[in-house]
Parts: sequence; structure tokens; C-alpha cells
Amino acid sequence: MERKPINFLTHFLVSLCCIQLLSLRPTAAATTSTQQELLRGFTATPNPDISTFQSLLVDPSGNYSLGFLRVNKVQLALSVVHLQSSQPLWVANPTSPARWSEETRVFFHGSLVMSDPHSGVFWSTTGTQGDRVSLSNTSNLEVEKLDGSRSIIVWQSFDFPSDTLMENQNFTSAMSLVSSNGLYSMRLGSDFMALYARFNRVSDPDQIYWKHRALQPKAEVIEGGGPIHLVLSSDGYLGMYQNSSTPVDVQSFNSFQQKGSEVRRVRIEPDGNLKGYYWTGSKWILDYEAISDPCELPSACGSYGLCQPGGMGCSCLDNRTDYNNGGCISPEVNNSGNFCGGDGDNKYWVLRRQGVELPYKELMGYEKMGSLAQCESACEDNCTCWGAVYSNSSGFCYMLDYPVQTLVGVRDLSRVGYFKVRESAGKKGVGVGYGIGIGLLCGVVLVFGGAVGFVLYRVRSRKRGVAGYAEEEVGVGPYKDLGAASFRSIELSER
Repeated sequence: MERKPINFLTHFLVSLCCIQLLSLRPTAAATTSTQQELLRGFTATPNPDISTFQSLLVDPSGNYSLGFLRVNKVQLALSVVHLQSSQPLWVANPTSPARWSEETRVFFHGSLVMSDPHSGVFWSTTGTQGDRVSLSNTSNLEVEKLDGSRSIIVWQSFDFPSDTLMENQNFTSAMSLVSSNGLYSMRLGSDFMALYARFNRVSDPDQIYWKHRALQPKAEVIEGGGPIHLVLSSDGYLGMYQNSSTPVDVQSFNSFQQKGSEVRRVRIEPDGNLKGYYWTGSKWILDYEAISDPCELPSACGSYGLCQPGGMGCSCLDNRTDYNNGGCISPEVNNSGNFCGGDGDNKYWVLRRQGVELPYKELMGYEKMGSLAQCESACEDNCTCWGAVYSNSSGFCYMLDYPVQTLVGVRDLSRVGYFKVRESAGKKGVGVGYGIGIGLLCGVVLVFGGAVGFVLYRVRSRKRGVAGYAEEEVGVGPYKDLGAASFRSIELSER
């Protein structure tokens, strides 16, 4: 039987079917083994073909997943993620990410462990002796021990939050929320909640920059009656509680008692603000912020920055420096340190500025002094003092024992700031650049002068055989002028 040749239409239809079949193949992320529980003996390694998130475990509703999250392309975090928005809600060890490598692995043998052969164990639910790992429909990661027909939770991620507090999660005085950059944290006191900054990484305590005390609208905080705890209510408020179900304080959100939101969360942001959000089904909506004025944030304009109230933006304490998004001083020269050491890097110059104020001075300690000179002298003689702000009207001297952050601009010129700036961050750097520029200019002038002189010398030599006296008159004048000009240029450059 004679076969008919395949025509163009047949080719097209076959190709179209192949393309459709290929398009139905799952991606690398989808082919990753994802389940609703992890049993003893489970192990997993990062898939090199996945660029963002590799799911290992999902909750029954399919809203949350535990998996490998890529950080800065080459690092890895074991994280619980809200799948619809790809928003990380919990990270196992936020301060020490592992490598995204096939040698890094997560396994469960009663404890959930992340490790690699080079660095050892990065993180573990040490000593849990559980039988399975699961994820609740509220995003809580749980290690469970089976006891007959019942299961006992022996470890849960809600007891070890990273930067996020979820709806109905119990936040106690033994916990803290820490921003992803490690600079800011939220903690509870005896009858208050507060935000803290770790500006000085080599010493304690952290600097408090926001504080909210319990207003006690319906119940009183009983001294000695036990620690307080915090809960994010599904009705849209942060409630502070002590021993009863009646809150001692309520911070209402914009959507207070409004129905319809699916998920709520509160997060301490990398800028130090505490913000609340709710999920609409397609996006997160900002619903609450502890600090509404950007100038009240601890470092709104970066190191040695000046925040102008009323949305007027940022500038630098040193008017000679242009502000950029990274601040006004290079991070490498704004590290903590002692100004009295023998190392040359500890040299500094002094920057003074009128009309400045600390954004959180009400929460800082101060000393009453008789004059600005006395305040400055106290900081100058203190090896760990980075600066001081003095009020001529009150006589209060606020000293900074950490690298200088953002100040707030005020109209009262009697409020004066005195700040130490490491020499390499200011005058020293300018001087080096200026010297290099002058040196290059001198070099260019010398080379140019030598080249022109050589050309004129050759011209004079060629003409000497025809008319000696004429070429000497022509050559001498310009050569002397050039020499005098070159000398003046060199003299100016050396002044």
C-alpha cells in the first residue's frame, strides 16, 4: 500500500500536540516531593534548578508551606511561606543562613535538623524525640509525638517566632520578634511592649526607641500577678493580657471589628517599624503601624542623616555631603569601637550642628549640665561616646554610646549636636582624594610641557642649517614662554 507524503498541515498539527504535551509537564518546583507530614527517616536536599522556593511540606488548606527559601541567590533558609504571596512568615535560623548546595540537607529523626558536612548543624529542634512533623492551617510548624490514638506537640514554631506574629499566636515575655537585618526587635516588659535597636553590636543594652504601656481599659495589670502576653486578634487589634481573657490593653487596627479578612500578621520591618497587615485574597493591606512619622524611626535617613519633619526628606548633618539612599557615612567606618585606642583608625574629627534633636529622647537617659561646653567635654573624654545633643533651655545633655544614627531637624537653634566622625569617613578621605587629583594634574602638565618642548626643539634643529640666526630668534621666544608657564603651573599645584 502506497504511503501518502506528510503535508504541511499534518506537520503543524503534530508539532502543536507536542508543544501542548510539553507545556503540561510540571516545573522543577512542582516535581519536588511535597506532603502533609514528615515521618522519621525523612531527608531532603536543595534542588539546584529551583531559583526561589522548594516546597517540602504543606498544611491541609494549601495556604502555607515549609521548604528551602533561596536568600541572596547562594544561601538557603528553612522557612514557612504563605504560598499565594510568597511571603516568608517564619525562618528557622534567620541570623545564620546555610549554603544553597546539594550538600546541605534537612532530615527528621525525632528532631528536625538542618546541616551540611562542612559547618555541621545549622539549626535543630534538639531533643524533641517526635514521630512526625506537620504544618497547621495557621502556619504553625509542629513536631508531634504519637501516644496511642492521640498526638502531643513537643515543639512548635509559634514558640520561636522570627520577625512575624500571626493571628491568634501567643507572644510572651520570653519571646522576641527580630527584624530580618538583626538590628531591631520587639519585646514585652512588665506592663508594656517596646521596640529596641542594636546599634552597638559589641555591648548591651539595646536602645529603646518606642514604648507602649498598657492603658488598662477594662482590667488592671496586677503587680506580681504574672507576666503579660500579646495576641493578634482576628477582630483586628493587638491585645495585651495578663491572667484573664479580658485585655489590659487594646491597640485597634484600621480594620477593627471588620469581617472579611482571611489572614492577619504583624511584622517588625527592616526599618524598625512594627506593622500589621491583612490578606484580601490577592494582596496584603497595611492595617497598622506603631510609628506613623518617618522621622521618629531610629535611622530613617541612615548614619549621620538629618530627617526633616513634614515629609521634607533627608539630608546630611554635614552640609558639605550630598545625601544618598545609603546615608551619609560609609558603613565600614561607622562601626562600633573605642575612640581612645592607639590605632590610627580611631582618630576622629568633630561635626557640630544647630537645630537638631534625637527622635526618641524621651526614652533616653540624660545628665543635666551647666553649658554646651561641659556637655561636649563629657563626650570628648568618654572613649565610647559617639556624640551628644544639648539643649540650652533645659540643660539636658543626651550622650550616644553607639554610632550616630538619624537626627531630626528642629527650628530651635539652641539645641545643638556634637558628633564624632572617624577621620577616614570625612576629612581624611577628602584630603587623600584632593592630593591624588593635584598629583595627576601636575603629571599631565609636566608630560604636556615636555612633549611641546621636544617638538619645538626638533623644529629648531631642522631650521638651523638654513638660517642660524633666524631660527634662533623664532625658537627662543616661544621656548622661554613655555618654560615660564610650565613653572607657574607646577608652583601653583604645590601650594
